[in-house]
Amino acid sequence: MHVSKPAVLFVCIHNAGRSQMAAGWLRHLAGDTVEIRSAGSEPADQINPVAIEAMREVGIDITGSTPQLLDTQAVRDSDVVITMGCGDACPIFPGKRYEDWELTDPAGQPIDVVREVRDDIRDRVEKLVAELQAA
Repeated sequence: MHVSKPAVLFVCIHNAGRSQMAAGWLRHLAGDTVEIRSAGSEPADQINPVAIEAMREVGIDITGSTPQLLDTQAVRDSDVVITMGCGDACPIFPGKRYEDWELTDPAGQPIDVVREVRDDIRDRVEKLVAELQAA
C-alpha cells in the first residue's frame, strides 16, 4: 500500500524569513517524510541574511532557497497550510488544515530577535512533525 507523504506549505508576505526558517526546520526535523513548500504573497528578491545567519548557527543551511510567489496550485496541492502574518492573501480551500502562526517578522530585526523567532518556529515545527507522524 502506497501512502503519500503529507505536504506542508509555509506562507508569509516576503517568503524571506519566517516561512524559509520554518521550511528549513521541517526539512531538518522530518527529512523526506514530508513534502515541504514555502511561498510569499509579495516575495522578496532574496532570503533575509539575518535569517540565514540565525539558521546557520543551529547547523541548518537555507541559502539554497529562493523566495517564491504564492499561487493557488501550491495551496491546492498542500495538506497543511501555515500562514505567518499574510492575512487574507492566502486562498482558502475546503478540506485543508490551516494554522496561523503569530510570529515577529524578522525583517530589519537584530540577530537576537531573529534567534527568538527561529527558536519559536522550531518549537512549533516539532509539534507539527509529531502531529503529522501520529496521523
